Amino acid sequence: MQMAKIAHQNSEFDQIDSRIIEVLAKDGRISISDLAEKIGLSKTPTQLRLKRLQANGVIEGFRAVLNAQKLGLDHVAFVEVKLSDTREDALQKFNAAVKKLREVEECHMIAGRFDYLLKVRTSDIRKYREVLGEKISSLPHVASTSTFVAMQSVKEK
Repeated sequence: MQMAKIAHQNSEFDQIDSRIIEVLAKDGRISISDLAEKIGLSKTPTQLRLKRLQANGVIEGFRAVLNAQKLGLDHVAFVEVKLSDTREDALQKFNAAVKKLREVEECHMIAGRFDYLLKVRTSDIRKYREVLGEKISSLPHVASTSTFVAMQSVKEK
């Protein structure tokens, strides 16, 4: 939703593009007919604008928003990762390897006292410990980790 507001401020998008982004951010499954009605265009120009936004990479895809708790994946931990080597080759190896871990929901390179911040989602603390010990600690160039367990998710995307 925040990105939709920012898109409106970007000179690359007109008000109609911004409105399409805003509507899709709330409901990615909306039909073209309903989208066209909400933005005040007919179906054909709406489809053309949507295809352009996708072709330009503004809209990368559409996903289902899953209920992690109902899937038994309500244990969230944030992991600070410090690498032993931060040269470009080491960073690329770490990046490629971390992308393969399904338990890692997000990975961000950080400017600070550690190098990466990972959001890890598992079923429980035992499973998290296994992921940390067997997978995260084995990633290329990992020197140390520090874990923070989320007690409650107040706001998630």
